[in-house]
Amino acid sequence: MRALQISGAVLIVIGLWMIIRPPSYSREESVLKLGDIEAKMQQEHPVPGWVGGLALGAGLVLVVVGMTKR
Repeated sequence: MRALQISGAVLIVIGLWMIIRPPSYSREESVLKLGDIEAKMQQEHPVPGWVGGLALGAGLVLVVVGMTKR
């Protein structure tokens, strides 16, 4: 059950990192297109905080389950 504890610890670290310093992703959209001319806009979107909380909770569950199944 050591693998459950290790994967749980990794999820806890990732979850905390996502809550403290949320990563972001960029998305490019076409705003205007006239013939061969095209205007694009690039926006940065942060990853929602609940994703980090979900990873943190899942990591805690895996650590607890790994500790009880000895």
